[in-house]
Amino acid sequence: MDLRVMPERLRTWFARRPVWFADVLLALFVTVIQVQSVSKYGTVLPEPIARPASDFGYAGYGLVVLSGLAIVVRRRWPVAVFAVTGAASLVYFGLGFPDRMSCLGLFVALYTLAAYGDGRRSLLIAGTGTTVLAVGWLVAGADIQPVEAMGWVLFRIGASVVSITLGESVRSRRVIAADAQRRAEMAERSREEETRARVDAERLRIAREVHDTVAHAIAIINVQASVTAHVLDKRPAQARDALRAIEQTSSRALHEMRAVLGVLREDDGREPSPGLEQLPALADKAREAGLEVSIEQTPAAAPVPSAVNSAAYRIVQESITNVIRHVGPTRVAVTIEAASDALRIRVADEGTRDPVLVTVGAGGRSSGGRGIVGMRERCQLLGGELHATARPDGGFEVVARLPLAPVAPRP
Repeated sequence: MDLRVMPERLRTWFARRPVWFADVLLALFVTVIQVQSVSKYGTVLPEPIARPASDFGYAGYGLVVLSGLAIVVRRRWPVAVFAVTGAASLVYFGLGFPDRMSCLGLFVALYTLAAYGDGRRSLLIAGTGTTVLAVGWLVAGADIQPVEAMGWVLFRIGASVVSITLGESVRSRRVIAADAQRRAEMAERSREEETRARVDAERLRIAREVHDTVAHAIAIINVQASVTAHVLDKRPAQARDALRAIEQTSSRALHEMRAVLGVLREDDGREPSPGLEQLPALADKAREAGLEVSIEQTPAAAPVPSAVNSAAYRIVQESITNVIRHVGPTRVAVTIEAASDALRIRVADEGTRDPVLVTVGAGGRSSGGRGIVGMRERCQLLGGELHATARPDGGFEVVARLPLAPVAPRP
């Protein structure tokens, strides 16, 4: 056998050892200490003149061994272990056996009863039992000689109270830790549920916004189809123009319907959401809040689908709102670049100008924040992507890419 592997195996075994293993070791330790302490007495501290533990057929040794070995089941039956150790203690001192550390098992039993009990009931049992034991000890030591040895009785009473106090302290800390863990788990579940609710609400909002535009497109197609059917034979040129309008309108409507396929909505009569043409008004509102906003926009060669147009506006709006909320007055650069296949958006700020807020700055805008989750979800529904990161030279930036052609939504 490779001896170098043994320490690792021992560490693994001890890490996975059963709970009772520690109690077995503790019981053996307590038993040995009690037996050793009562085998010699009266050599250091004032103690009563007592009969040896070997009298009455080694009854004294039997009682301390019983109270020590009972510790093995202290976690499973704490009340029974306390009763056994307490009764053994009363009988032991009633027969006049020597004191010393013969009550160590009792102290462990009292600690266990308070630490692993249910609080009020366990404290009542421990307190009542300790009171009975104290009376019994005082009665047994009424004629103790020398008188100074009475300190051992007071020691037993005081040590019992201390054991109960320590056990209750441990139990209270365990209850507080369990409550904190439970509250943390509930808070985590609440955050997850809130995140899912916000994602669902964002999907529903996008569906509502696109619905108005799609319904408008369908209405136009219906009108143009009626015109075509009426003038097809009499005025072919006008019918051709109507068919071309139907083709363009239906193409845009299909793009938008593809972006929100499978998303249900309830009709609440919302007006179509604003688009990139409202960016100047948005910038004016941001300037009123103290921002220096510059907008650089490259016009698109073809009309931008309304779903993409609305999503782009909302991304810029949320980004600027985050700057106002987390940074305050600063400079913000908005860049809108319309390529042949996608619309690229970049919103970058220079960070806070207040030295007191430097430690907060853009750091408060985690990529897992609520606003950023909504922007990212909006991009994914359109098959795009969004990145929100802190800039190396200070500040924060949001970069998004929205495809202009219909693509499958990102998972």
